[in-house]
Amino acid sequence: MELTSNEAEKQAVISGLGYSIMPLIGIRNELKTKRLQIIPVEGFPVRSNWHIIWLKDKKFSLVANAFLKYLKKETNVIIEKKFESL
Repeated sequence: MELTSNEAEKQAVISGLGYSIMPLIGIRNELKTKRLQIIPVEGFPVRSNWHIIWLKDKKFSLVANAFLKYLKKETNVIIEKKFESL
């Protein structure tokens, strides 16, 4: 089955239509409420790197610049607070 969004895929699994590989951040609440569970599979989880990208000549607003500075300064804290529990 091919679905167009993570949410549609998650709802299909909750409805009993099969299994899926999903990012943990997208199913955090469903894991807490036990609507979904993780099935251990060798070689998982798949680790990936995330990058912030933009057009080379992009002119940022003051808010965008402040956000980028915040991300650069607080990356480790953000990961620890928001993602390490996953």
